[in-house]
Amino acid sequence: MTSKLPKLTRLTLIAAFAGLSLGFASHAFSMGSDSTAPAAKTDDYKKAVDLIDDEKYSAAIPLLQKSIKEKGEYADALNQLGFANRKMGNWKAGMEYYLKALSLEPKHLGANEYLGELYLEQKDLPNAEKQLAVLKSACDDCDEFDELEEAIDDYKKDNSIN
Repeated sequence: MTSKLPKLTRLTLIAAFAGLSLGFASHAFSMGSDSTAPAAKTDDYKKAVDLIDDEKYSAAIPLLQKSIKEKGEYADALNQLGFANRKMGNWKAGMEYYLKALSLEPKHLGANEYLGELYLEQKDLPNAEKQLAVLKSACDDCDEFDELEEAIDDYKKDNSIN
């Protein structure tokens, strides 16, 4: 019986390598874990961002929620959920998602910019300027800093604030 063990081991290895080459390794070695490929999870997030870029916010929200359900909470998806909700006029949900994103990544560029913009929409200039200060310390010369700085400048002009 011991002479068959090496042959069985060799056959098992051959079968495993064949599975790898055919793309079935995640099923062969998953041991009961989620068999959804990581690329499929990323696709939900990417599809949602594409929908947001097309201003289809309500269609993006379920995809972002699905991505979070599958991957766990992560700042990029929470930030996009905040953005989609804010653009739909749901400031409270937007705020909650931005703050969750920032609790995970305090210097998340997008969440800091968008939270600052939300503060401006709520006519809360001091808090918008606080978000700008966070961005200044995080990146100083990035698009998010420039966008929020411009939004604050426009807000001040529109409201005759020096």
